[in-house]
Amino acid sequence: MNSATATAPTSPSWLLWLRNALILGALAAAAFWGIAQLLASPVESPRPTTGLPAAQLADIQRTALTVDAVFAKAWAQQGLTPVAKTDALTLVRRLSLALTGTIPSLQELRTLESLPAGADLPQWWLSHLLSDRRPSDYLAERLARVYVGIENGPFLMYRRRRLVDWLSDSLQQNRPYDQIARSLIDSQGVWTTNPEVNFVTVTNENKKGPDEVKLAAKVSRAFLGVRIDCVQCHDGKLGSTWKQTDFHQLAAFFGQADFALNGLRDDPKKNYKVRYLGKMEEEKVPAAVPWKPELLPAKGTPRAKLATWVTARENKAFSRAMVNRMWALLFNRPLVSPVDEIPLEGPFPPGMELLADDFISHGYDLQRLIRVIVSTQEFQMSSQSADPAHPVTTAAENAWAAFPVTRLRPEQMAGSVIQAASLSTIDAETHVLFRLKRDIDVNNFVKRYGDSGEDTFEDAGGTIPQRLLLMNGNMISDNTGNNPLVNASTRISMLAPDNASAVEAAYLSIFTRRPTPAESDHFTTLLASAKSRNSRSNAMSDLYWTLMNATEFSWNH
Repeated sequence: MNSATATAPTSPSWLLWLRNALILGALAAAAFWGIAQLLASPVESPRPTTGLPAAQLADIQRTALTVDAVFAKAWAQQGLTPVAKTDALTLVRRLSLALTGTIPSLQELRTLESLPAGADLPQWWLSHLLSDRRPSDYLAERLARVYVGIENGPFLMYRRRRLVDWLSDSLQQNRPYDQIARSLIDSQGVWTTNPEVNFVTVTNENKKGPDEVKLAAKVSRAFLGVRIDCVQCHDGKLGSTWKQTDFHQLAAFFGQADFALNGLRDDPKKNYKVRYLGKMEEEKVPAAVPWKPELLPAKGTPRAKLATWVTARENKAFSRAMVNRMWALLFNRPLVSPVDEIPLEGPFPPGMELLADDFISHGYDLQRLIRVIVSTQEFQMSSQSADPAHPVTTAAENAWAAFPVTRLRPEQMAGSVIQAASLSTIDAETHVLFRLKRDIDVNNFVKRYGDSGEDTFEDAGGTIPQRLLLMNGNMISDNTGNNPLVNASTRISMLAPDNASAVEAAYLSIFTRRPTPAESDHFTTLLASAKSRNSRSNAMSDLYWTLMNATEFSWNH
């Protein structure tokens, strides 16, 4: 074999390698150029819209104004003056935290700067968020905590991940909420192919079939906002007006649920029995609802009848429960606390009945409910008074005359740290390996920080170990270290056109606001004192670490 023949096969391979290297280099250069553009100026984008027909948007605004009027009347009666409207960046931060579990990216904020004057910012931002999977994925997890908790449950008959994915798909499609609830209560089939069945199978911990008691408690709390399970053992517990029979008659609707070869089915031969307090033996319990029995259908399986009763338009406890929970998800505090203990006959807080009626009349449209709440004056208020001599009082916060300041949940903290370390948006278009690493990092942080479990919205104070975990743990240090491939601080140091732009990019990425003149001067001077590229990168890493550990970063306001 001559030399020409020997080298022929290697030449194309070498050229292929060179071509790939050039392509990768070009892509890297384009990415760095894109990042440099983010640091220098607003991103040009097509003229944004809310994505809603004008008539629909006007109807949402009218409903929000009606809710505002009810709150204004309550404030006048209490002698409260509401604070002014908050700024645009704070508003989008609130929405991003509530619906995606993270702060907005620098990329998103630059796009926001291209909005024309007078644009409906809240509705445009909602349309922007709802256009991808982040809100549906995040809200699905929050709702799954209500329906099935956070534990993995009995593996052979339970797949939590499948249920969360099913919920996310339903939310992404904006499936009416009453349909979602009916599917969960009256689900049938195998838990792997029919994910909604997992609402029932998670209770099969004793391997004897669904736990009627746990299911009754879940239905009353999650879908009706009523804690009827407090009388499971005896009447009148903690002053409740409910009777022991009320709870067990509700549980009896699940008495026929059983597992067969083809999954979850209803067996007419099964009966629910219980030994009431003071009785010597168990007795068969008839299925009955604790209020509005006229809404219960005469025909159908017990679970089908219960599902119809729970979601009946006239059963307003169902719509109130979701209004209260969605308000809590957006404000991080419910209208009625605890979130699952709403008085059946009232009195109700301002706005609740109006929002519940609107939710019913528009077919249990969750996206519309979100848009109406976000359009209210209450959601768009500042959390601070413009007059330092008259700061916001607890009474004003409790009456929603100011936006309540609340601590971020653990997954919001972790998600925000990771998003702040990435100048571009982490969404469904992000590489799957990066998203997988993000999910693992968030889960590990939540476990160490302390998972709050089901969505109770109890504002537990931060502990010293939690603060030390933030300051000394890997989550923040790994996302602020000197690493040009994954960390924003290093890329900002390398690509920002000047020190002032670098400081501004850091503040926008972490606090979702620009620095004050004093803050800008202070950190610009520190960066200017760096004598080498490495020392400048270290200074930017220190700035990132400092801002992420600041109190402002860990609160929603």
